Amino acid sequence: MADATPAPRLLVVGPSWVGDMVMAQSLFITLKQRHPGARLGVLAPGWSLPILERMPEVDEAIALDVGHGEFSWRTRRDVARSLKGRFERAIVLPRSWKSALVPFLARIPERVGFTGEQRVVLLTERRRLDKARLDQTVKRFVSLGLDAGEAEGEFAIPAPQLRTDPANQQRLRECLALESDRPVIGMMPGAEYGPAKQWPLTHFRELAETLGRHGYRVWVLGGPKDAEDGEVIAGGLDHVVNLCGRTQLADAVDLLAACEQVVTNDSGLMHVAAAVGTRIQAIYGSSSPAYTPPLTANAAIHDLALDCSPCFQRVCPLGHTHCLHHILPDHLLRAIETRD
Repeated sequence: MADATPAPRLLVVGPSWVGDMVMAQSLFITLKQRHPGARLGVLAPGWSLPILERMPEVDEAIALDVGHGEFSWRTRRDVARSLKGRFERAIVLPRSWKSALVPFLARIPERVGFTGEQRVVLLTERRRLDKARLDQTVKRFVSLGLDAGEAEGEFAIPAPQLRTDPANQQRLRECLALESDRPVIGMMPGAEYGPAKQWPLTHFRELAETLGRHGYRVWVLGGPKDAEDGEVIAGGLDHVVNLCGRTQLADAVDLLAACEQVVTNDSGLMHVAAAVGTRIQAIYGSSSPAYTPPLTANAAIHDLALDCSPCFQRVCPLGHTHCLHHILPDHLLRAIETRD
C-alpha cells in the first residue's frame, strides 16, 4: 500500500545577511532531499526575495520587512496572521527572541531553533548550540533540518547552487555596455560587517591596473554604499567598470556567473559567486575561513593567520589591519594567473 502520509509543510525563518541567506540554501536542499514533495516557505527580509527566487527548493518566499533591531509588532503580527494554518513545522535560523515570534503567533505546531534569548515559550524544540562541533554557520543551519539525534553526528553539507538567467545576463551586458572581448575579473570591495573585513582600496586599485595590462577587464560589484569605493578602483581606467549601485541583487547573480574569477572580501557577494560556480579568490582579515568559507571547491583562501586574527571585530582593535594590508596585490595577481 502506498504511503498516504502527506508531504510536510515547512517554514524556515531565514537570516538577515546576504551571505547567510545563500548558505541557508544548504538547509533548503537538505529538507527537500529528506522530504520529497514537501512545501517549503521561507520567511525573510524583503531584500532577499530575489535571491530566494534563484533557489529551486523554495516554493514560497514571504517578506518580513522589518529593519535590523526593530521590533515592529504590528508587522510581525500581520504576517503571522497570514501564515496561520499553512505550515506544520517552523525552523528558526536566527537565535534572537524576535525571530521566533512570528511562528509562535502563527500557531505553527512544531517550532525548532537553538536555545537563546529566553525563547522557552516561543519554541517547542530548543536545541543546545555546540559551537565546537557546529563550527560553521552552514553546519548550524543544516543541523536544524535534521532529527535531533542525527544532528549530533556527522552529516552532509550540500553546496548552494543559484540559478542563473542567461537572458538577463545578456540584457545587462547590453544596457551597461559591458564588453566581452576579454576575460572578466570581478571585484567586490564591500563588506557590510565593517572595515576590518575589507582589503584596502589601494590594493584593489593596484590589482585592477595590473589586470588591464595582463589582458583582463574588471567589473566592480556592490551596493549603493560601495559606489564611492568602486570609483576609487575604477576611476580613469578604461578596462574597469564600476557597477556598484547600478544593479539589483538578482543582476549580481548573473554578472558574477559571467566572470572568470572574482577577488573578494569575506562578504555576501563572495557566497553568491561561489553559488554560481565562479572561481573565488577570497581575502580574510578579521573573520575566519574556518567559520564562513565559500562553499565551493573552486576557491583559493588568502589569510595570513596572524596572531591577532581572526578577531571578529568590525574595526581593527590594534588600529593597523595588518591582516589585510600585508596581503599584497602581486600575490593576488599570481593566484589569478595560476588559478592557485
